[in-house]
Amino acid sequence: MALIHSFESSGNILFKYRGQFPVLLFLLCIPYVYATDYTGINLPSQRILLFIGIAFCLLGFVIRAITIGTTPKGTSGRNTEKQIAEQLNTVGIYSVLRHPLYVGNYFMWAGIVVYTMNFSFFMIFSLAYWLYYERIMFAEERFLEKKFGDVYLNWSLKVPAFIPSFSKYQKSTVTFSPKAVFRREYSGVLATVIGFVYIQFLRNFFALQKVFISTNFITVLIITAAAALILRSLKHYTSVLKEEEKD
Repeated sequence: MALIHSFESSGNILFKYRGQFPVLLFLLCIPYVYATDYTGINLPSQRILLFIGIAFCLLGFVIRAITIGTTPKGTSGRNTEKQIAEQLNTVGIYSVLRHPLYVGNYFMWAGIVVYTMNFSFFMIFSLAYWLYYERIMFAEERFLEKKFGDVYLNWSLKVPAFIPSFSKYQKSTVTFSPKAVFRREYSGVLATVIGFVYIQFLRNFFALQKVFISTNFITVLIITAAAALILRSLKHYTSVLKEEEKD
């Protein structure tokens, strides 16, 4: 099999199972948290790293929210199980970078990794993320190239894949839809909060040899879980969050 076909095939497989990446990340956290000497990191530094981690996650969420809230139905930004695209989205956030959802994912997960306070783990995570999603992006772009031909190629030559070029911004033709964000992002936000709680649990378990999670973390987790449950119920059992068709 030629490399181009091998990359495309493996990218499609990784795309299908990309939802398992956070599980792998959570497992990899264990040895790195265990090996980190938190006694050598003073409390102010720990708080700064926590705030940096939260800021990363918020940035990732904002990027994902803008993308999801302004992505028309039938574009590649809406597919979840396989490559689907009835039209090519080239405006809004897609006018400054080609893969905004994956950029958003990176920052959301990177924020959790920052909270481990292990720089080596952060670098390994960043490299692993790039290698994993590079194949997925390759497969997606091969699909779009076959689907849209020169239209896609001309757009891809002007718009960077991962690092935004704000000078190329073109206003989206779609009005931002909060309902779309509420319908699709509650599980990701909950998973992010669980990630922070999980890291604190590991840190306290290895460092203090006891099970302990701070009251603030538990409170945030309960509020987020309750909000996620409400949004999930509204999504599945009512029409409150039903999206209007976007052209």
